[in-house]
This record gives sequence, C-alpha cells and structure tokens, in this order.
Amino acid sequence: MAANSAQARDIAYQVHPQTNLRLHQSEGPLVVERGDGPYVFDDTGRRYLEGMAGLWCASLGFSERRLAEVAYEQMKTLPYYHTFNGRSHPQSIDLAEKLIEIAPVKMSKVLFQSSGSEANDTAIKLVWYYHNAIGKPKKKKIIGRTKGYHGTTAASVSLSGQALMHADFDLPLDGFRHTDYPHYYKLAEAGESEEAFATRMAESLESLILAEGPETCAAFFAEPVQGAGGVIVPPPTYFEKIQAVLKKYDMLFVADEVICGFGRTGNRWGSETFDLKPDMLTCAKALSASYLPISALMISEAIFEAMVAESEKIGIFGHGYTYSGHPVTTAVALETLKIYEERDILGHVRRISPYFQSRMGEFADHPLVGEVSGVGLLAGLEIVRDKTTREAFDPAVKIGERIQRAALDHGLISRALGDRLALCPPLIIEEAQADEIAGAVRSALDDVWSEVRPEGLAAVG
Repeated sequence: MAANSAQARDIAYQVHPQTNLRLHQSEGPLVVERGDGPYVFDDTGRRYLEGMAGLWCASLGFSERRLAEVAYEQMKTLPYYHTFNGRSHPQSIDLAEKLIEIAPVKMSKVLFQSSGSEANDTAIKLVWYYHNAIGKPKKKKIIGRTKGYHGTTAASVSLSGQALMHADFDLPLDGFRHTDYPHYYKLAEAGESEEAFATRMAESLESLILAEGPETCAAFFAEPVQGAGGVIVPPPTYFEKIQAVLKKYDMLFVADEVICGFGRTGNRWGSETFDLKPDMLTCAKALSASYLPISALMISEAIFEAMVAESEKIGIFGHGYTYSGHPVTTAVALETLKIYEERDILGHVRRISPYFQSRMGEFADHPLVGEVSGVGLLAGLEIVRDKTTREAFDPAVKIGERIQRAALDHGLISRALGDRLALCPPLIIEEAQADEIAGAVRSALDDVWSEVRPEGLAAVG
C-alpha cells in the first residue's frame, strides 16, 4: 500500500475496536467511503451489501436524506444543549414522551445516553441505587448470561459474558455473575426436548441465585435474542420460566433491546416477540437508525419513585452525561420513528422476513452448517466440522473468519462470531437483496469447504 494511502494512515494513527491489532498492522482496514440504501462502497468504488447493517444498527440503510436534513435544521436552531440541573428542550421532551407511548410494557420515565453501552451501564447503576433506596443494600449482585453482550464500559462488559472482552482487562468486576445461555443446539442433552432444556436453563439460574444468596441477587439482564453471542434465539417457554424465577426471588429484570428494538425481530420490540415484562429496558442503534449516537433507558414507576426519594435524601440525582438528550440526536431519533410509522417499516419486516429466513434456512443442507437460527431479519449459522456429531472446528482453523473473508470477496459484509456467522441486514431490504445475501453466503461456504475438505480439516459424510 502507498505510504500516504488511507490504509497506511489508518494503520499509523488509529486503534480499532474488536480487532486483532497485530494482524491489522499488516492487512490494514477496509475503507468505506459512501453508502446507498443497503449498500456501502469502499475507496476503490467496489460495492458491498451491508449484511450486518453496520453494527446491527443501520436500520434504514446508508442514504436516508430526511435524517440528514433534520439534523441540519436542528443544528441551525439549537445545535447543543444539556439536560442537567433541570434544563430541557423540545426534542428530548418529545422523544421521551414517544418512547413511553410505544414501550412494550408500562414504563414511567426515560434517561438518555449516547450508546447502548452507556444505557446498560446506567441501568446497572440504577439497580444498585434502587436497592439502596428501598433499604436492601445487600441486594447488589447482577446476573448476565454466557455469550451475552451488553457493552464495553467497565461495568457493562463485566455484565457481558464475553471472555475475550474480559481477558487482561482485569474484568469482570466483582458482583457480576453469569448463568447459562439458551443455545439448544449446542447445550441440549441427548434426547432433551426444547421445553425440558428451557426448564433446565431456569433451574440453572435458580441454582446460581441460591448459591450466591437470594438476599444478595439484585437483577438479571438479557437480550431477547443474543446478538454478539451469535444470534441465539431462545427456545419456547425459556423466558416464561426465567421470569418466574426472577419474580420468586424479587429480582429486577432488564431487557437489553439495543439490537432487537424497533422491528428487528418482526415486532417493534423483542420483548413483544418473546413476551418479556422488564422493569427497565435499554435501546439504541435503530433508535436513530444509527445516523447519530443516542440511546435510551426506560424505567418503571417503582424505580423512578425510589430514585426521587433517594435524590431528595442526598440532595441531587448524581448521574448524567454531557450529551444526554442532545437536541440534534433526539431530533434525528424522532424523525427515525416517524419514518418507521409512515413507511410501515414493521409491516415490511413482517412481509420480507419469512422469505429471508427461508433463504437462510437453505444452508442447513451445507456440509459446513450444523444449525441455522433466526427471527425477523436476524440470522445465525453454526459452522461445524462434523454435522453428525456437531463437532466444532479447532479454533486455530479460524473457520468463521475464513467464511467472513470469503463472503467479503463475494460482495457481502457479514460477521464471524467464533464458529457462527451472523447476518443482520438493514430493515429496508427487498427479496432481491435477500437473494444476494443467500448467493454470497452459499459461494463463501462453498469456497471454504473446497479449502478445508482436501486439507482434512472437515469430516466428510
């Protein structure tokens, strides 16, 4: 690469999240310059179908002019103001009101942040604050799930069950625990039905609570569908049984809707798809179609009442961010929600997702694919060495990364998550784009199969 190229300058000056930094020094970045609908273009002009909607987030694609125009008009009127010390502005008020109106369960108030990580971090703090306020100061432990992902602040990543994100950061912090994740394909016992598996997952959670002491266990966080865990769709009755355990031990339930919110699963909220009744709910990403960074945390009336009492005792509610409820980001989020309604994006997802899921389901017959799971416009493929025994590849083979790279060669951006390939296209895709995704994935799988089969790395049935 040329010394003054974008790739060379990127290597020289920038650190990339969730990246092998040594490998990046030799390979450099894919430099994306522009977008058009569900497509992005690199600095050579090559087009890619963005099969991950960026980071699970560009719900309206990459060229929605209405959002750019709203941002510009708001910048001309009030480019910044804060919500500290009793200050407000119309955009944050309107967005908070709208979110309470469309919440999947009755909620009371909204706190704004700039990212899903911050929203979950705020929820963690409020779990502690709430239990102090109601006179249960020992009730502080928070339970997440293995493979769960809730962000990368010190607290939110401690809640996440991602070992690679803990390693050598001296994480997780004390007070965070993790229970099993509901991946029936990988974790079910021989002959175990999905319902029996769901029962065992709930029993595992209860056993953890009892081992820790129910009087010390404060809350449970869960994504309706585990995104960064590989698109893990829970089996029927799983959340019904989990929520019964939480109610039994008087624990708060926080639904992380950062990926699932605003239509991704075929309902406005993943909580509706899986009948969740959370005490708090976090959302981000599709809230503004990710055109600007914003997140929201919705809380119940009981939690808010405790916050009011505690802040009165202390003299202040000592929490907040400089950009909480930023007028430009809230204006763009409001316009995003208007677009969803005016264009019936939810109806579109419901119409297109059966076709998308059927095309993804075709990969179940591929010799490298052990499982295809998905809901709405989310899909995950489990890559296996042996379909019969469900044996995984040796991690050194980097099978997921090989398939991700092959898909990129065929014009598709996907996401390898260990041995799983994730897909999360913009909500605006049509059948033609679903066909494009399917074609690129099929070609990528075939390419990698032709590599690993003669190498003796895969079992040949």
